[in-house]
Amino acid sequence: MANSQAIATAFKVAALLAVLPNSDTIKGALYLASASIGAGTAAYTATGEASGTGYTAGGATVTHATAPTSTGTTAFWTPTASLSWAGLTLASAVDCVLIYNDTQSDLAIGSFTFGSLTITAGTLTIAFPVNDAS
Repeated sequence: MANSQAIATAFKVAALLAVLPNSDTIKGALYLASASIGAGTAAYTATGEASGTGYTAGGATVTHATAPTSTGTTAFWTPTASLSWAGLTLASAVDCVLIYNDTQSDLAIGSFTFGSLTITAGTLTIAFPVNDAS
Protein backbone atom coordinates (compact mmCIF):
# COMPACT_ATOMS: atom_id res chain seq x y z
CA MET A 1 0.00 0.00 0.00
CA ALA A 2 1.36 3.42 -0.94
CA ASN A 3 1.27 6.56 1.14
CA SER A 4 -1.65 8.87 0.49
CA GLN A 5 -2.54 12.45 1.25
CA ALA A 6 -5.61 12.79 3.48
CA ILE A 7 -7.24 14.40 6.47
CA ALA A 8 -7.29 11.74 9.20
CA THR A 9 -10.75 10.29 9.79
CA ALA A 10 -10.16 10.45 13.56
CA PHE A 11 -9.53 14.19 13.22
CA LYS A 12 -12.76 14.64 11.23
CA VAL A 13 -14.75 12.92 13.98
CA ALA A 14 -12.92 14.93 16.68
CA ALA A 15 -13.71 18.17 14.83
CA LEU A 16 -17.40 17.24 14.66
CA LEU A 17 -17.38 16.31 18.35
CA ALA A 18 -15.87 19.71 19.20
CA VAL A 19 -18.73 21.51 17.42
CA LEU A 20 -21.49 19.04 18.31
CA PRO A 21 -21.07 17.78 21.89
CA ASN A 22 -24.32 16.22 23.15
CA SER A 23 -24.43 18.75 26.00
CA ASP A 24 -24.76 21.71 23.58
CA THR A 25 -28.04 23.09 22.26
CA ILE A 26 -28.27 22.74 18.49
CA LYS A 27 -31.01 24.70 16.71
CA GLY A 28 -32.55 24.99 13.26
CA ALA A 29 -33.77 28.35 11.94
CA LEU A 30 -35.88 28.90 8.83
CA TYR A 31 -34.92 31.45 6.18
CA LEU A 32 -36.84 33.26 3.48
CA ALA A 33 -36.34 32.27 -0.14
CA SER A 34 -34.96 35.79 -0.65
CA ALA A 35 -32.23 35.40 2.02
CA SER A 36 -28.53 34.71 1.36
CA ILE A 37 -27.67 31.86 3.75
CA GLY A 38 -24.90 29.49 2.63
CA ALA A 39 -21.27 28.42 3.02
CA GLY A 40 -20.22 31.97 3.98
CA THR A 41 -22.68 32.10 6.89
CA ALA A 42 -20.52 31.89 10.03
CA ALA A 43 -23.25 32.14 12.66
CA TYR A 44 -27.00 32.36 13.15
CA THR A 45 -28.38 35.66 11.95
CA ALA A 46 -31.85 37.17 12.19
CA THR A 47 -31.34 38.79 8.77
CA GLY A 48 -33.59 37.02 6.31
CA GLU A 49 -35.08 34.74 8.96
CA ALA A 50 -38.72 33.68 8.64
CA SER A 51 -41.38 35.26 10.81
CA GLY A 52 -45.00 34.52 11.48
CA THR A 53 -47.49 32.66 13.64
CA GLY A 54 -46.09 29.46 15.15
CA TYR A 55 -42.46 30.41 14.52
CA THR A 56 -40.07 31.78 17.16
CA ALA A 57 -36.98 33.73 16.13
CA GLY A 58 -33.93 31.50 16.44
CA GLY A 59 -35.84 28.45 15.32
CA ALA A 60 -36.40 25.12 17.04
CA THR A 61 -34.12 22.86 19.07
CA VAL A 62 -32.60 19.95 17.16
CA THR A 63 -32.54 16.55 18.86
CA HIS A 64 -29.03 15.13 18.50
CA ALA A 65 -28.66 12.08 20.69
CA THR A 66 -26.36 10.36 18.19
CA ALA A 67 -22.74 11.48 18.48
CA PRO A 68 -20.64 12.15 15.36
CA THR A 69 -19.00 9.02 13.98
CA SER A 70 -17.42 7.66 10.81
CA THR A 71 -17.58 4.89 8.25
CA GLY A 72 -14.48 4.33 6.18
CA THR A 73 -12.98 7.78 5.64
CA THR A 74 -16.29 9.65 5.91
CA ALA A 75 -17.19 11.39 9.18
CA PHE A 76 -20.82 12.37 9.72
CA TRP A 77 -23.49 13.57 12.13
CA THR A 78 -27.23 13.67 11.55
CA PRO A 79 -29.94 14.94 13.91
CA THR A 80 -31.91 12.08 15.47
CA ALA A 81 -35.37 13.58 15.03
CA SER A 82 -37.20 15.75 12.52
CA LEU A 83 -37.65 19.48 13.07
CA SER A 84 -41.30 20.46 13.09
CA TRP A 85 -43.38 23.61 13.43
CA ALA A 86 -47.17 23.14 13.87
CA GLY A 87 -49.82 25.81 13.31
CA LEU A 88 -47.37 27.69 11.12
CA THR A 89 -48.29 30.72 9.03
CA LEU A 90 -45.31 32.50 7.52
CA ALA A 91 -45.35 35.99 6.04
CA SER A 92 -43.21 34.94 3.03
CA ALA A 93 -41.91 31.79 1.32
CA VAL A 94 -39.05 29.87 2.95
CA ASP A 95 -36.53 27.50 1.33
CA CYS A 96 -33.67 27.01 3.81
CA VAL A 97 -32.89 25.82 7.32
CA LEU A 98 -29.67 26.83 9.09
CA ILE A 99 -28.44 24.32 11.67
CA TYR A 100 -26.30 26.06 14.30
CA ASN A 101 -24.81 25.57 17.75
CA ASP A 102 -26.67 27.91 20.10
CA THR A 103 -24.28 27.09 22.95
CA GLN A 104 -21.11 27.99 21.02
CA SER A 105 -21.84 31.61 20.02
CA ASP A 106 -24.46 30.54 17.45
CA LEU A 107 -21.77 28.86 15.31
CA ALA A 108 -23.21 27.84 11.92
CA ILE A 109 -22.98 24.12 11.16
CA GLY A 110 -24.72 23.94 7.80
CA SER A 111 -27.44 25.36 5.63
CA PHE A 112 -29.84 23.05 3.83
CA THR A 113 -32.24 24.12 1.11
CA PHE A 114 -35.55 22.67 -0.04
CA GLY A 115 -38.21 23.76 -2.50
CA SER A 116 -39.73 27.18 -1.80
CA LEU A 117 -42.75 26.84 0.51
CA THR A 118 -45.52 29.22 1.47
CA ILE A 119 -47.28 27.96 4.59
CA THR A 120 -50.65 29.04 5.92
CA ALA A 121 -52.00 27.37 9.07
CA GLY A 122 -50.01 24.22 8.41
CA THR A 123 -47.22 22.05 9.74
CA LEU A 124 -43.69 22.17 8.34
CA THR A 125 -41.59 19.09 9.09
CA ILE A 126 -37.97 18.76 8.02
CA ALA A 127 -36.93 15.11 8.06
CA PHE A 128 -33.22 14.34 8.23
CA PRO A 129 -31.51 11.44 6.46
CA VAL A 130 -30.31 8.23 8.07
CA ASN A 131 -27.25 8.73 10.27
CA ASP A 132 -24.70 7.00 8.01
CA ALA A 133 -22.04 7.80 5.43
CA SER A 134 -24.51 7.82 2.51
